[in-house]
Amino acid sequence: MTLKVLLVRPHVILKVAKRLRDFLHLEPLALEIVAGGIDLKHEVSILDLASVKKPEKIFMHALSVYTPDVIGFTGYSNQAKAVKELALRAREWLPDALIMAGGIHATVAPKDYLSCTGLDLVIRGEGGSAMKRLFAEIERGAPIPEDEVFLHARSPSSQSMAGRRPPPLPDWQAVPQPRRELVDRSDYFCIWHGGPGEKLPTLYPRTAAMRTSVGCPNRCNFCVVHYLADGKYLQRTPEETVDEIDSVAEEHIYFVDDEMFINPRRCERIAQLLLERGIEKKYVSWARADTICKYPELFRLWEKAGLSLLYVGLESLDAETLEGFNKGIEPDVNRRAVKILRELGIGLHAALMVRPEFGEEDFARLREAVDYVTPAEVTFTVFSPSPGTPLWEKYENDFICPDPYSFYDCFHTILPTTLPLKKFYARFAQLYLAGARENPWRHNSVKVPLKDFVHFIYSGIRYGIALRGIYQDYPHSS
Repeated sequence: MTLKVLLVRPHVILKVAKRLRDFLHLEPLALEIVAGGIDLKHEVSILDLASVKKPEKIFMHALSVYTPDVIGFTGYSNQAKAVKELALRAREWLPDALIMAGGIHATVAPKDYLSCTGLDLVIRGEGGSAMKRLFAEIERGAPIPEDEVFLHARSPSSQSMAGRRPPPLPDWQAVPQPRRELVDRSDYFCIWHGGPGEKLPTLYPRTAAMRTSVGCPNRCNFCVVHYLADGKYLQRTPEETVDEIDSVAEEHIYFVDDEMFINPRRCERIAQLLLERGIEKKYVSWARADTICKYPELFRLWEKAGLSLLYVGLESLDAETLEGFNKGIEPDVNRRAVKILRELGIGLHAALMVRPEFGEEDFARLREAVDYVTPAEVTFTVFSPSPGTPLWEKYENDFICPDPYSFYDCFHTILPTTLPLKKFYARFAQLYLAGARENPWRHNSVKVPLKDFVHFIYSGIRYGIALRGIYQDYPHSS
């Protein structure tokens, strides 16, 4: 029996998330890994709707041309509405198809999917290993299991199991390798700012996404990772990691690990192997400020291996604000991390956070933090509880939007603001403008093709307008 399988990454609905893809658009790695768990005798296709125009039309065209037997969606919480709408369309067009949803939202908030009449199955946890098990049962004609991983839509038993914590992560050996060949790799990029005076062939180089570890032992209260992984940290061996790096055609690699540098010995070995094998690529990754301060020599080694940019969740340089995030990091640690990266010549992407209760003085203090961390890439998010976590349950009676899942995108507040929404987002947009003025690409006088320069400026203007107008997405905005 050979099945035709269509795996779908849905589109995003709110404007600001759409505009963000002008700067960063990574391949659907989760679906590539899911595809890796499906036996090669089946025909698998990946449909990426994340940045296309008229996604519903393209989806329906794919259904009519491909006529899949199995349709699988992934998605974050802010894509859940799109998943349910697409699933209903698929059910009308292909009533006999097996339609399922997985991904972060399915794992942390499965009840939101279980009532959707377009879905048959909600899959929690690691999708690649789940596919191995699911298709083995289908091939032998057995019923689809119903347990903590496989929840059946509209089943009372599954409704009961949906309230439990996510299933445990499988051993890394059970996670399949991604099938990268199933997507058009020319579609995926990350802005690369370059060094002082550098001449770049493009500001938007093709970029491969790679995952070398899963989970994080830390307990930041705004983050869902420790809830998903139950505090565990699974790691690939340095040898496996370097083999995969060497196998991809792209010269730029974005590590999508929740926190790659938690195990410094492993990361040191990866960098050593890259240097020993003469693999010359450029890398971007995430790291905590305290890890940078504790192991500066590790990052010195990684700079030699090609690490160009580090995303660091600084959140704030204010002690009181940091304490509210439960990060266990003091402002001085954040400042020292900024200084270390500057001395090493590794670019900084500083992620700062705004709280809904911020007033004018709080925004002013965060503006001072921008002055301290720049020149750097600077982005801002709005504190929101993560779906499925105890913090979400604590605040669920305070949400200000009718569909909080759709608004959970790190930009829209789902909690009441002290300032009027219009003024809150005016100040929010002003922070982005302040950061943009000291972008390292501009500060370093990096030379790029004229068309890339024009596209960057145009995208920045559209993004700024979308940020300032976020308040209009809310009912009764003011």
